[in-house]
Amino acid sequence: MKNKYVKRSKISASKFREIIRYYALDLSATKIAILSKVSRNTINRYLIEMRKIIYEYCSNIQEIECGEIEIDESYFGAKRKRKKRGKRGKRGRGASNKTIVFGLLQRKGKVYTHIVPDASADSLIPIIRQQANEQVEINSDGWKGYNSLVDVGYQKHYRVYHGENEFAKGKNHINGIESFWGYAKHRLMQFKGVKKELFKLHLKECEYRFNLRGENVYKEMLKLFRDHPLFVKERKVAIL
Repeated sequence: MKNKYVKRSKISASKFREIIRYYALDLSATKIAILSKVSRNTINRYLIEMRKIIYEYCSNIQEIECGEIEIDESYFGAKRKRKKRGKRGKRGRGASNKTIVFGLLQRKGKVYTHIVPDASADSLIPIIRQQANEQVEINSDGWKGYNSLVDVGYQKHYRVYHGENEFAKGKNHINGIESFWGYAKHRLMQFKGVKKELFKLHLKECEYRFNLRGENVYKEMLKLFRDHPLFVKERKVAIL
């Protein structure tokens, strides 16, 4: 059965396009299975493979050569548990058992994310140097992990100090990257928990969808999967 989107496919190209149409709308696997009349297990296998392709595609973002960028880290994981006397555990950079994600956003452009072991300069600076040319203008908060940016060649580094209730100083702010954090966390809530080994795939999907805001996600996905066909190790595909 010829299907230019999936290697050795057991479903037709038209059925795959139908699945992509529902996926582009960000419907759950259960809803996609019901609407497409393909079994939930089959849909799950397809979604994992599609997310792998999206992950590889987003991981190869080109270096930003000029313009303004915003950098920040965010912490993903379960809600902070209440401790004794009703107090919650530490939040933000003091939070424990969280996955730390570093983000770099080009204003009027795309966002790039990277999971890091910690928020130290040793973890963050190499990513910045890999993704952004020294000619860019960097906006960040006052985190000490960014202190050495000028020393490594980034002469245009502007900060806002959230700890001093400073969130914007003219055009110096990180509102754009914080908007992405809000979008990603809100979107991931729909899954009611993501397996740790799959988190990086879901994170890159958030990045991919955010970068396509205002565009036709369905058409972009069709092009992506046509250029990078899926290979799904299928058992007999169950069509309900």
